[in-house]
Amino acid sequence: MPASLSGQLVVAISSRALFDFEEENRLFEGADDRAYMRHQLDQVDVPARPGVAFSLVRKLLAFNREGHQRVEVVILSRNDPVSGMRVFRSAKHYGLPIERGVFTRGQSPWRYLRPLQAHLFLSANESDVRSALNAGVPAARVLPHAARAGDTHPHEVRIAFDGDAVLFSDEAERVYQSGGLDAFQRHEVEQAATPLAAGPFKPLLQALHDLQQDETQGGEGMRIRTALVTARGAPAHERAIRTLMEWGIEVHEALFLGGLPKGEFLREFEPDFFFDDQTGHVENAAPHVPAGHVAAGITNVEARS
Repeated sequence: MPASLSGQLVVAISSRALFDFEEENRLFEGADDRAYMRHQLDQVDVPARPGVAFSLVRKLLAFNREGHQRVEVVILSRNDPVSGMRVFRSAKHYGLPIERGVFTRGQSPWRYLRPLQAHLFLSANESDVRSALNAGVPAARVLPHAARAGDTHPHEVRIAFDGDAVLFSDEAERVYQSGGLDAFQRHEVEQAATPLAAGPFKPLLQALHDLQQDETQGGEGMRIRTALVTARGAPAHERAIRTLMEWGIEVHEALFLGGLPKGEFLREFEPDFFFDDQTGHVENAAPHVPAGHVAAGITNVEARS
């Protein structure tokens, strides 16, 4: 029987998101990629330092147990195949059971997300992330300089999501951009009973929900704890809650901050990763927690233009 990833939560991740290759990346982005290849080959037996998404990957892989594979992590990298040897050896050093990888030597690897049926793509390359989002894959640009996750919750995968343009569509954000806060509040009160359309990260939230349900039935192992961390406040909170209820998905915590900066609240939640569509929120969070930018919604269309 051929191998299959069916029924698993599939995470595709660049080598630079999983490991700290920032010094090496400066060589990679130079004119001579062979210097980068030589360096990686010289360092092939030197384990790379953990990167910004390392904790998330390590904890997700801990959901697997013998005879029951529920999470698959695949390296999807612009690195060359020679440098890929160091990536796999570094993974082995840290006890990460990663056996699949795609190395494209400078070309965008996002097109391989489709045969992988990935639920998440993490990369430090903005162009690759945008391509993935356009193809319908939840994707975020990691900030390599962001804080690393702590070790306070070794048996919990903690993930925090923004709402509009991340879990939900950017419908409400468009109203805010065109009419301001008062128009936004009126619109959300009037539409409180109408669920928001799904945003780019709803499939990931659903996959995490399904993984948690499976684990609950199994009665052992890792747990998942999710949080909605949004600039919404009352009365706009109700539509967000009703949308999640309509989807049949529960989040464990909901922070309706009414425009307050998110960083210090995220520091207290201690996520293994935080996803937001606005660069200001991501930069505010980065000194405290691992963070990634979701280049979706009207805010990012305007930023790109």
